[in-house]
Amino acid sequence: MFINLINPNTSVSMTDCIHQAAKSTSSPQTQLRACHPSEGVASIEGYLDELVAATGVIEQVIEGEKVGCQAHILACFGDPGLDAAREVANVPVIGIAEAAMHTASLLGHKFSIVTTLSRTLPMSEHLVHKYGMTAHCGGVSAVEIAVLELHNPESDAYQRILMACQAAIKDEQADAIVLGCAGMADLTRRLQNALGIPVIDGVSAAVGMAEMLIRCGLTTGKRHAYAAPLLKTYSGWAGNLLNRA
Repeated sequence: MFINLINPNTSVSMTDCIHQAAKSTSSPQTQLRACHPSEGVASIEGYLDELVAATGVIEQVIEGEKVGCQAHILACFGDPGLDAAREVANVPVIGIAEAAMHTASLLGHKFSIVTTLSRTLPMSEHLVHKYGMTAHCGGVSAVEIAVLELHNPESDAYQRILMACQAAIKDEQADAIVLGCAGMADLTRRLQNALGIPVIDGVSAAVGMAEMLIRCGLTTGKRHAYAAPLLKTYSGWAGNLLNRA
């Protein structure tokens, strides 16, 4: 199996973290094309960042299609460009937020999401509603650590995330925790051991789902919402990206 693992931001260290998380749970037969956009934004922490990142996602989906990838994973919890990517791709496209929430809904009555900055809470709340998870999600909380600071020892990320998870278990009756950033992936097992409940990293969940869809020979329905884009000529940056696709 050949999976396109797309980090929508341009951070090389984040791409490496995501790649390691995916490799730790992927099947031995799975090959991962870990990549990030050639241009864009170093971290995604708002609507403008998400919009800019989505163009890079499409760039990497197109490149992945060219080299024969059998599925694409968008490894950012905002799932930027997911719907457009499903129009462009001929194979499954999975966002890690969508994968994590669906996985968590199988493991408990309620799950809670712990993410980075409070300014991104409305973005996560929107996805909870979009994915039909309102009845399953007990709440979304932030630890006020910027994405690129998660791996800085001075941020004390693990302890702050652990405390937020403990609060969600107590105050929101969470049976499972969803980590709301791909950059938290390396903390999953440590948090799960400390908390005693399932902790879901969307990267690993998405890899498992992608492998299952490939094995089952399933892909995105292309008849209606995700039909291929209409043939037309684009201008500017869109022309550079799409007219040669």
